[in-house]
Amino acid sequence: QVQLVESGGGSVQAGGSLRLSCAASGFTYSSSCMGWFRQVPGKEREGVATIYRNGGSTGYADSVKGRFTISQDNAKNTVYLQMNSLKPEDTAMYYCAARRGTCARSSSLYNYWGQGTQVTVSS
Repeated sequence: QVQLVESGGGSVQAGGSLRLSCAASGFTYSSSCMGWFRQVPGKEREGVATIYRNGGSTGYADSVKGRFTISQDNAKNTVYLQMNSLKPEDTAMYYCAARRGTCARSSSLYNYWGQGTQVTVSS
């Protein structure tokens, strides 16, 4: 059974940093992708960053490029999202997701999801 557990969310002032973690269990496929998505009430879920397990190729939304960094520790089966220079518009529920195969931008293509962790950035 696949389980994704996020942690690391919280409240921070604009310009601050947070590091999210996603610990995966039951999901160790070499050809697989882990991603971070975020959602605010009333809006669609938005892709933030993805990382391919085999080789570590990454992708980012334009809105977070240069500020967020996704990384992985395959030995721990954990993916991280380092978020720097946070802005109020980064406020959202952040979800970790996983899928077999290559990375995809659309959230509908991810089969497994965590419960989410809230990030709140105040101005």
